[in-house]
Amino acid sequence: MVVCVCNAIKEKDLRAAVRNGADRPSKVYAQLGRKPKCGQCLAFARTIIESQVATA
Repeated sequence: MVVCVCNAIKEKDLRAAVRNGADRPSKVYAQLGRKPKCGQCLAFARTIIESQVATA
């Protein structure tokens, strides 16, 4: 599933970044070498991050 349309970030990429230590959307974007653009994905990204951290 695509999490961020502007940057073409997929859920699997976001989850991998969290496994590599990213605990906030800004850190995920930094790891992936991108920056948030419109910001509409940030709430969804936070939800996925929280879910990934909870299962770690």
